Amino acid sequence: MEKLSIGEISIYWLDGGVTFLDGGAMFGVVPKPLWSKKYPVNEKNQIELRTDPMLLQINNKNILIETGIGKGKLTDKQKRNYGVVEESKLDESLAEIGLSPKDIDIICMTHLHFDHASGLTRWEDHQLVSVFPNAKIYTSKVEWEEMRNPNIRSKNTYWSENWEPIQNQIYTFENQVVIEECIKMIHTGGHSDGHSIIEIESNGQKLIHMADLMPTHAHRNSLWVLAYDDYPMTSIFAKEKYIPYAIENQSWFIFYHDAYYRALKWDQDGNIIDEIKRK
Repeated sequence: MEKLSIGEISIYWLDGGVTFLDGGAMFGVVPKPLWSKKYPVNEKNQIELRTDPMLLQINNKNILIETGIGKGKLTDKQKRNYGVVEESKLDESLAEIGLSPKDIDIICMTHLHFDHASGLTRWEDHQLVSVFPNAKIYTSKVEWEEMRNPNIRSKNTYWSENWEPIQNQIYTFENQVVIEECIKMIHTGGHSDGHSIIEIESNGQKLIHMADLMPTHAHRNSLWVLAYDDYPMTSIFAKEKYIPYAIENQSWFIFYHDAYYRALKWDQDGNIIDEIKRK
């Protein structure tokens, strides 16, 4: 299990499952000869994408960022369509550091697409229940509204089984919210209308989770946005604002989807100057 410490915060990457999605969809209008130099692709034109939540420990609190693909939630057809080759092993990952899902105090959801939110609930005695019954779950107000009332496009990724059992645990915000005095969730839109990013700071050290505005290290270019993005120009504007700012402040970039890097730092010329690779 990979770990990163900044200031007083410890961050662990848990095992949330593995998908293989179409590389063209993940890089939008960028030609394959360009993006395939940055990120490996298989013979089916698919790229490996993790769905690995990050556990933060600060102020005696256990905080999750995202929740994984879930376990026992997907049909065989869905597994084929989304290239799911491994489901979540969150219970086992948490047990490695002496925790269980009941020990999670807070969950930060950048957005609620199925590959981030399926880990919020599970089947138990033929009923859907909350996986993390003691957690406050934060997401933007816009995202929560669309989760419950998806449009003709987004209904394919906002599923009722991922929100109905946890609706009493939800805390929403409009522009931004600060959690435990060191975690800031900022509503950006772009990938989804309610998408947020997360900035974290402790003892002068910083990191940023761009979530699906930059799902892998290969998406650093502000113009390389996903075909899945509902508002691609909004994604571009947000990347142009936050990526240079984070690099200037020597922030770590952390990843939920990247199959090769857990975290890294870039210099202003785009060179990697520090890294944590997935084992």
